[in-house]
Amino acid sequence: MYEILTGPVFYLALGVCIIGMIVRFVLYFKGLSWQLDRVAYKAYPGAGFKGAVRSIYKWLIPYGTYGWRTQPVMAFAFFGFHIGAVFIPLCLIAHNVFLAEKLGFSLFTISTSVADLITWIAVFCLLFLTLRRLVLPEVRILTDRKDWGVLLISLAPFITGLLARYQVGDYTLMLNLHILSGEIVLFAIPFTKLSHVFLFFASRAQLGMDFGIKRGGLKGTKMAW
Repeated sequence: MYEILTGPVFYLALGVCIIGMIVRFVLYFKGLSWQLDRVAYKAYPGAGFKGAVRSIYKWLIPYGTYGWRTQPVMAFAFFGFHIGAVFIPLCLIAHNVFLAEKLGFSLFTISTSVADLITWIAVFCLLFLTLRRLVLPEVRILTDRKDWGVLLISLAPFITGLLARYQVGDYTLMLNLHILSGEIVLFAIPFTKLSHVFLFFASRAQLGMDFGIKRGGLKGTKMAW
């Protein structure tokens, strides 16, 4: 089972994720209105580019925007989970060994103790975000079965990874479940709200260009989103 999961299933999941997101990117930008969006972007590329860059990096900085600062606890939970969701898959030593073996490259690594801390923070933050959806009526009413499925899919790699890490239960089983849950995430990214992993940059860039050109952007107004 391990050989199948780390071989053909992994390559299939990665291929579906990459090809699916390329299609989503193309459809996203093709869907922009010529009358409302693309004409203005083409006419003012410099202002649009500055607005796009500003929008992306501001939203990548914890409390870098007005929206984050108005909800500090929510912002902490959001970044606590997403930092773990980025750094653990890409920077864990064991994951980099896997990347080097399967794809021929590796990234920088973080120590096991740091990885443990980031993982636990990510788990607690995601549980908080889940509880928030249950408690706050304005969020609960917008949450459907697909959203609960995305939360479950997002949590599974962390839980199974921790169980394998601390050798709770059968190690081989937990390792296989961890690999499978990670590959389910890859399969799900193009078809669910997990696509925001990549479409975040497209939507923030598009909104940043909009504010950078229109809404006072050409006059030097810097919107504090």
